[in-house]
Amino acid sequence: MIKRSLIINGKPQTVVVDQEETLANVLRKQLKLTGTKVGCGEGQCGACNVIVSGKLTRSCVTKMKRVADGANIYTIEGLGQPGNLHPLQLAWMVHGAAQCGFCSPGFIVSAKALLDANADPTREEVREWFQKNRNACRCTGYKPLVDAVMDAAKVLQGKLKMSDLAFKLPKDGRIWGTNYPRPSAEAKVTGTCDYGADLGVKMPCGTLKLALVQATVSHANIKGIDTSEALKMPGVHSVLTHKDVKGKNRITGLITFPTNKGDGWDRPILCDEKVFQYGDAIAIVCADTEAQAKAAAAKVKVDLEELPAYMSAPAAMADDAIEIHPGTPNVYFEQKIVKGPDTKPVFASAPVVVEDDFYVGRQPHLPIEPDVGFAYVNDEGKLVIHSKSIGLHLHLYMIAPGLGVEADKLVMIQNPAGGTFGYKFSPTMEALVGVAALATGRPVFLCYDYHQQQTYTGKRSPFFMNVRMAADKSGKLLGMETDWSVDHGPYSEFGDLLTLRGAQFIGAGYSIPSIRGEGRTVCTNHAWGSAFRGYGSPQSEFASEVLMDELSEKLGMDPLELRYLNCYRKGDTTPNGQDPEVYSLPEMIDKLRPKYEAAKAKARKDSTAAIKRGVGVSLGVYGAGLDGPDASEAYVELNPDNTITIFNTWEDHGQGADMGTLATAHEALRPMGVKPEQIRLVMNDTSVAPNSGPAGGSRSQVMVGKAIVAGCELLMAGMRKADKTYRTYDEMVAEKIPTKYTGQWTAPATHCDTNGVGNPFSCYMYGLFMSEVAVEVATGKVTVEKMTLVADLGTLANKLVVDGQMYGGIAQGIGLALTEDFEDIKKHSTLVGAGFPYALQIPDDIELMYVETPREFGPHGASGSGELPLTCPHAAVINAIYNACGVRITKLPALPEKVLAGLKAAK
Repeated sequence: MIKRSLIINGKPQTVVVDQEETLANVLRKQLKLTGTKVGCGEGQCGACNVIVSGKLTRSCVTKMKRVADGANIYTIEGLGQPGNLHPLQLAWMVHGAAQCGFCSPGFIVSAKALLDANADPTREEVREWFQKNRNACRCTGYKPLVDAVMDAAKVLQGKLKMSDLAFKLPKDGRIWGTNYPRPSAEAKVTGTCDYGADLGVKMPCGTLKLALVQATVSHANIKGIDTSEALKMPGVHSVLTHKDVKGKNRITGLITFPTNKGDGWDRPILCDEKVFQYGDAIAIVCADTEAQAKAAAAKVKVDLEELPAYMSAPAAMADDAIEIHPGTPNVYFEQKIVKGPDTKPVFASAPVVVEDDFYVGRQPHLPIEPDVGFAYVNDEGKLVIHSKSIGLHLHLYMIAPGLGVEADKLVMIQNPAGGTFGYKFSPTMEALVGVAALATGRPVFLCYDYHQQQTYTGKRSPFFMNVRMAADKSGKLLGMETDWSVDHGPYSEFGDLLTLRGAQFIGAGYSIPSIRGEGRTVCTNHAWGSAFRGYGSPQSEFASEVLMDELSEKLGMDPLELRYLNCYRKGDTTPNGQDPEVYSLPEMIDKLRPKYEAAKAKARKDSTAAIKRGVGVSLGVYGAGLDGPDASEAYVELNPDNTITIFNTWEDHGQGADMGTLATAHEALRPMGVKPEQIRLVMNDTSVAPNSGPAGGSRSQVMVGKAIVAGCELLMAGMRKADKTYRTYDEMVAEKIPTKYTGQWTAPATHCDTNGVGNPFSCYMYGLFMSEVAVEVATGKVTVEKMTLVADLGTLANKLVVDGQMYGGIAQGIGLALTEDFEDIKKHSTLVGAGFPYALQIPDDIELMYVETPREFGPHGASGSGELPLTCPHAAVINAIYNACGVRITKLPALPEKVLAGLKAAK
């Protein structure tokens, strides 16, 4: 132990610490300054940034023995507090720079250090600073962060007043469609928003810390588990195995298609007979401290009989592959697509035919906050689980039977969550902390390190695709044939639904009269497949959008004009035979065309022998909802002080559920003159809020939004007097009129059948992407210099939030195109190793344009938004690379060595 006298945020503090302890842990766990976050724990994300004696410091990798006595330490808590914000914090709010907000304190402290050294930086200097200091953001695409720093610098220089920077409510009081900052923004920018690990620091005495015993092979039979040595370790309370699970010890997929050959009960909570993938949990050590739990976990001995590991769909489909789940074939679901007349004669007589093979891989979600959760049994005898879940009621029903708990005895609560981007559509640690709380009778806490985040949470499921298109000489599409195999990892949950996405979105956006195809879900031993933004469309549409460019080349036709010729117009139908709800694609292409022509001219002008430049386009479509008659509920209640509370489980993982709820409710309640500050939000606790459905598939703004509107309308109907004024709470009670109402809504949609025919979504989202790239001929390195997006998302509930979603999704698309992967478990288990895009990998020049076509079945005309920007920007990047240098990459990511190999092959 060592003693340090420090000055922390201007106040002298004396601490006694282990010299090997990190500064981050001392700040967080001893001093309870939890505004400093720990993300990667490896100095690769900057969430832990503090300023130590004038130097920006990554506190998660700074040992206390390196912190000098008398050091002056500055954390986010020293910058500004709620109600007394620093210009950087206000700028972060008004530019929408805090989405999930987990990285915000680290970025703001980093920006403070920059502005201390350079009071008037250029945009490029801000970007270079964030790059040099490894500040990582997965939500925003960095542009809003740079915007915020530039405005804060103006305030600090006296060029801009704080009052002029702050958001101002329009004169009509309407917040729908404005840049009203999200309600949670102030807490996020001041470090006062408590995420899961922050709440874990503040758990009561007696809380047990958990560590997992995990598989280090990808496929094996379990012969025995010896916990005897671990139980002797200091501080250990217990070591739990499958024998300690009170229920079925399985997580159910819950929704399994009728033709699925599995039963959905294939995922163990704790492995009992087999290991199915690297990282599978075999035992849980419960101890007084995290260090003690981890030390004991290393002492658990697991006797394994290793089996062949099938790490891709083709490997698992091989004739000699054994069944990963005995009794269920590795190919356990098949989905056909049948539209119009048979394709064989169409292709036999078509003047122009193109065909290619495509691969979109196992993109990791790469949130900055690793997975975290805790559980306890409350005073009512109910098991309460807190986590990052984005499907609270869904997960409740998925894990309750496995835990041996009745659904009404289980409460699910979402903590403020760092981004998930869909991986939390699947349960991760929820059942594990539930098992431990039930077995020990004590509160329990579990926080993954980043290696566990990478290796033991779901990933995007790779698609192996073959697509053929037939067209006449004018370029009009005549038919399409498709084949796709989905590597969904070892667990089947939602695998059939994902495979259906191939039938729905390969070729989406175009009138194709004749389609035949078949897809299949394949069980493998790689990371399990979970939802990821775009869910099936980034794979499906990559194939058809790159093939459209191949077709345009064969026709000698401009790629944008080929899309204009074939995009949806009145009378056209989707691949599933559904009438699109709007026909705005021609208008969107018209809007892009002048910018496209200018970009092509610029690329020709700026290309050199060493740096080739090119422009690429792609079209993206996605549905806003879960398939078929998706449904949602919300409560709306008038309070004694005449404020109104909205209750829902619109889970928030950075996309802005609080803002969506507030904007939707405020717009519905405007006839009563309700102000935004009179609306309270109670969200994401199943003990008090109804089942609004999971926050995935861009469904929430439509589905929960419609339920909120329905509830508000019921309340207003109850409050409305004959003279069209409105009753107060006291008047409602006096007249015995209910003050609380349940809003419900069900989408007018139908499920697709075994041939892929149906009307699966009531609202869609449409996007047109343009990418401008530079290719370094000597190395194959690709730089995206500009991205442009024309989007139709219906009316915008909040422009600031929607802009942020577009920027962030485009950035993830660039990562998918060029760097991101999780194929090599060892190499890809860190942010840097997995190809995380930092500030200089994402262009500062991202242009957004909207065509706001109101949706009949959207609240106040809105559709969804979050999925759209990652439907297909990567295809635009890949098409731009080809147009720059003649290299067509069809298997992602387009690493420099792949592009360079293509350049060499062309010589």
